[in-house]
Amino acid sequence: MSTQTHLEKNRSLPSAPSTWRSVGSDLGNLGIKAVVVALVFVLIFTCVCGLRRNTDPGMTPSVKDGDLVVFYRLNKDYTVDDLVLLKYREQDQVRRVIAKAGDTVDITADGLMVNGALQQELGISQKTERYAAGVSFPLTVGKGQVFVLGDARENATDSRLYGPVKIDDTFGKVVTLIRKRNL
Repeated sequence: MSTQTHLEKNRSLPSAPSTWRSVGSDLGNLGIKAVVVALVFVLIFTCVCGLRRNTDPGMTPSVKDGDLVVFYRLNKDYTVDDLVLLKYREQDQVRRVIAKAGDTVDITADGLMVNGALQQELGISQKTERYAAGVSFPLTVGKGQVFVLGDARENATDSRLYGPVKIDDTFGKVVTLIRKRNL
């Protein structure tokens, strides 16, 4: 066999990979993947969704103290009965949308009235009453606003006190709750 043929044979044989080089390469790839996943997670929970801990008793029993509230920031086209996250006096609140722009809200001796119709609300066991220091009824919700109430009607700080809420002042729609007992 000639020297040239022998060299060509040796060149065509793959060299055995180094174990340390292979492990280092695998760890490097794993590290890059972990960083990418972390960045995607941070991006989602800063731009698209949000996560807050509820400390307000105004939505009991639907949303309890200590529950983690996951909300969606990008779509603020709320419908009646949506739960929204907002801030009032430096405290985050979850509240239920009762009326939208153009709706007339009144609280009478019979209960909550929206556009002249008495509301039958599932899951609300307390009577909806006016607050003495609150807004005047009947009121019409303005453009770009929603009227919100807490499910714990007897002691919730809500639109009965501070009036309709500007949609732009809300954080977003609640999409799920994570109960603290499930953590």
